[in-house]
Amino acid sequence: MQQQKNIIDQAKLFCERRKERLTKPRLEVLKIVAASSKPLGAYKILEKLGKVIQSPKPPTAYRAIEFWQKKGFIHRIESLNAYVVCQAGHRHSGGQFLICDDCGTAIETHINDLQETLKDCAANNTFTPSSLNVEIHGLCDQCQSE
Repeated sequence: MQQQKNIIDQAKLFCERRKERLTKPRLEVLKIVAASSKPLGAYKILEKLGKVIQSPKPPTAYRAIEFWQKKGFIHRIESLNAYVVCQAGHRHSGGQFLICDDCGTAIETHINDLQETLKDCAANNTFTPSSLNVEIHGLCDQCQSE
């Protein structure tokens, strides 16, 4: 709960300093994603948004998700088509996610050397990546012990 409050406070300050509009849908979407212990799909976010905003339409949720994603406050887990809040203070590009195939938990990690290695590899092959998120699937410690 404290982490959620910190992220919301950071987002408010970020928007204030950068003169970005902090609309109710944007704020509520960030709260929803930050409150979840697991990645959430867009329609789950929309469903939860409907509890605080009357009859939101899918574009409302998608625009808010896209806003926070561009600003680095949330990440998209490509293989799950779902979103998680950034655990690193939204001050990085790319990351790695350890995704439990059993319980669905996604753990964000940051191995900065890996990002540089991937960028170098891409450049050496005349390839320009649009994103550098790495997803590793397996079992978390808790699911392994069950």
